[in-house]
Amino acid sequence: MTETRTTISNYERESKVESREQRTRTACPECGGTVVVDEEHGESVCRDCGLVVEEDAIDRGPEWRSFADGERTDRSRVGAPVTKMMHDKGLSTNIGWQNKDAYGKALTSERRQQMQRLRTWHERFRTRDSKERNLKQALGEIDRMASALGLPKSVRETASVIYRRALEEDLLPGRSIEGVASASLYAAARQANTPRSLDELTAVSRVDRMELTRTYRYVVRELKLEVAPADPAQYVGRFASGIGLSDEGEWRARELLKDAEGAGVTSGKSPVGLAAAAVYAAALLTNESITQSQVSEVAGVSEVTIRNRYKELLEAADGLPA
Repeated sequence: MTETRTTISNYERESKVESREQRTRTACPECGGTVVVDEEHGESVCRDCGLVVEEDAIDRGPEWRSFADGERTDRSRVGAPVTKMMHDKGLSTNIGWQNKDAYGKALTSERRQQMQRLRTWHERFRTRDSKERNLKQALGEIDRMASALGLPKSVRETASVIYRRALEEDLLPGRSIEGVASASLYAAARQANTPRSLDELTAVSRVDRMELTRTYRYVVRELKLEVAPADPAQYVGRFASGIGLSDEGEWRARELLKDAEGAGVTSGKSPVGLAAAAVYAAALLTNESITQSQVSEVAGVSEVTIRNRYKELLEAADGLPA
């Protein structure tokens, strides 16, 4: 009975201390007014005198936004975000390759063999059927090529979605996984206005140019993808950066392409060749020492193409001599 009374008295004492601390946090230390929390700015401010009691408060809410009640209940703050760039959307776990325990100590030979068997069976369960194995190989190929070409994450996700659609609609029979993956990445880069030329993609792909173009046309036609014609101006920034062209030169190159488009010179011509020629012509106009071979190496087009196209661009420009 005495122990029970002691426990109750201790609980009452702790409750009084907590309530006193809570009143201290909600009352202004200067005037005793009411302290309100401004969640937008992360501050606790006195409503009466305006004293900032606390600043840089930690936002303990979710890092995502929800626009409906269903989204709020479905989302959770556990694990990595769901991504289309992995065959299982990133929902599975991985067994680490380091043969060490939680304390950093090396495993015994018997335990290492056991962990290796677990990794093998874990990998088999992650790809249970041929479709998942196909998807895993293709998404890894897309990630490899996108990294080599310097494409952003958004393009990789779009390419992954295109490949998933091709796999679901049974477009792969008779075509290689690498070919469809390359075509998906090429289409995604075009849709995201960060195009890469066929030569650039062929250089990092495991298929030749003919198979890539044939597969690309087939995928775009069957999936009814909306891919606008490539704009030569989209290549100018990358080419200008590759050869060290000045900002004025890059601006001149874009103006040359704009004038050429107005004159109808760009119709039916390769956008990569036009962009390379515009960069070379702009270098001439701004008196920068850039050769045709330098532009040819960066753009991946022949010097003959640059010579033919830059003359046409200069002729189409208003008030500029050919």
